[in-house]
Amino acid sequence: MIKVLVVDDSAFMRKAISTMLDKDPGITVVGVARNGQEGLDMVRELNPDVVTMDIEMPKMDGLTALRHIMMESPRPVLMVSSLTTEGAEATLKAMELGAVDFIPKQLSKVSLDIIKIEKDLIERVKTVAMRKMRHVARPTARKKPAPRVRPRADGRPVRDVVAIGVSTGGPPVVQKILSSLPADFPAGIVIAQHMPAAFTGPFAERLNGVSEITVKEAETGDIFRPGHAYVAPGGRHIVLDQKVSRIDVVVTDQPSDALYKPSANVLISSVAAAVGKRGLGVILTGMGNDGCEGIRDLKARGGRALAQSDSTCVVYGMPKAIVDESLADEIVDLDDMAESIMANLYK
Repeated sequence: MIKVLVVDDSAFMRKAISTMLDKDPGITVVGVARNGQEGLDMVRELNPDVVTMDIEMPKMDGLTALRHIMMESPRPVLMVSSLTTEGAEATLKAMELGAVDFIPKQLSKVSLDIIKIEKDLIERVKTVAMRKMRHVARPTARKKPAPRVRPRADGRPVRDVVAIGVSTGGPPVVQKILSSLPADFPAGIVIAQHMPAAFTGPFAERLNGVSEITVKEAETGDIFRPGHAYVAPGGRHIVLDQKVSRIDVVVTDQPSDALYKPSANVLISSVAAAVGKRGLGVILTGMGNDGCEGIRDLKARGGRALAQSDSTCVVYGMPKAIVDESLADEIVDLDDMAESIMANLYK
């Protein structure tokens, strides 16, 4: 039985989250708290397996409570986030501090939305409850990147396009990788991170602030360049379009029926079509198998693929999918991923 503690200053949210979770026979809500201080006291008393944590609360806010939990007795924490720029920035900070994921707070305004996220909430709680907190990456925000990694071979890279697919637990993982790359990184990077539209702009800005490469939210008309990373906007896809002398970045709503927007499959398949063996696919932490078909297309055209290791993923779903299909050329720990990406540009 998975024990969950719900921490929120809204009585509606406490009731809504508790009601959804209690519908699953494998989950029990062991307590509800009205602010961060109550939540922290109940974590100490009830020892829940998972905590859902609001951010803005009286007496003690969610970020402060999260810091205490991670220092005293780390466990999976899901943040309850408003889908605004301010909410995005606070949630990204929470994930940097150790929160594993977030759930949208807009369900408090339109009660009909509750049904839509119920299944997803239960799945997230069950998934993160199985993971140990040692798997959670918590890089510290910094102006200067980690020690630089350098290519293992001289000359021009064989591969100059890196496509990253990532979901649950992804923001701090992507931050750790990109902040470890040098300013003269000889390839461009495209990233499909499953994330709401309000989050991708602040996410790109945060990455740009801690990385030596340039990071931006992708826009149609961007010209793909080495030393630059392009983050897919939430709710839309990005694809690459190979021209005679350049590669264009295109933001699109098609395919409209994709399970995820942005989709790692759509992105990586477009890389396969645009540049073939010049592509390197990187599949990081996340639920599901998005990216597997894209990697299959890329491998068929001579590209290479890396998968994040089980022991360093928050959720070992997306990488497991390509490993199980024997599509991963290397399985790499998070601490070694930046160096492995560099090395694979020359393989």
